[in-house]
Amino acid sequence: MHNELLRVRGLAKSFDSGTEQVPVLSGIALTLGRGESLALMGRSGSGKSTLLNLLCGLEQPDAGVISVCGDTFDDRQPGAPDAHARSWADLRRRRIGVVFQDANLMPALSLLDNVRLRASLAGQSQADCPAWLDRLGIGELADRYPDQVSGGQRQRAALAMVFAIKPVLILADEPTGSLDRHTADEVADELFRLRSDSGCALVLATHDTELAARCDQRLDLAHTAPA
Repeated sequence: MHNELLRVRGLAKSFDSGTEQVPVLSGIALTLGRGESLALMGRSGSGKSTLLNLLCGLEQPDAGVISVCGDTFDDRQPGAPDAHARSWADLRRRRIGVVFQDANLMPALSLLDNVRLRASLAGQSQADCPAWLDRLGIGELADRYPDQVSGGQRQRAALAMVFAIKPVLILADEPTGSLDRHTADEVADELFRLRSDSGCALVLATHDTELAARCDQRLDLAHTAPA
């Protein structure tokens, strides 16, 4: 695919449960190009969060190959795990924006300083950081600390951190799950606007069928999960 950012082939993952190996994902395949979006759907426990963790290197697959931003990850190659760990860390710092279900903010820093720190680690300018908070409707809370704002406001700040690194790929795990319908729609609008403006690719794990319908592709893990 022209301008391909993400390709996955034959991805599988199991977890230990006592003396057994419980398969969570098997034979996952997907391709995503610049400016495209993919919704990961399925019931709780179908592997949505696990797949996102695999796509950013926070977990390692049992089988399969992942190619992201021009780098190919296949742990079956000699000496691969250590080299891959370094490559994944660099990708997460500079090119992949990850939004977790719970906002991952530094409690000792203000919302604005959290965004500035994230931009700095990615080698991006901090000048636009206040504007990202403004775009997400929490500019007036820039000097407050995470424990001084609501869960929804913390989630918006976490999104601002992702936007500030100007990623080529965003992986979002239920990014609007803690928000009311109106706020969720506003945050989703910003996610898709950033995708349109920057050409980044977007992968969303979501139970929200309206949000999933806005994506170019949908992958229902309930239909691909191992029996």
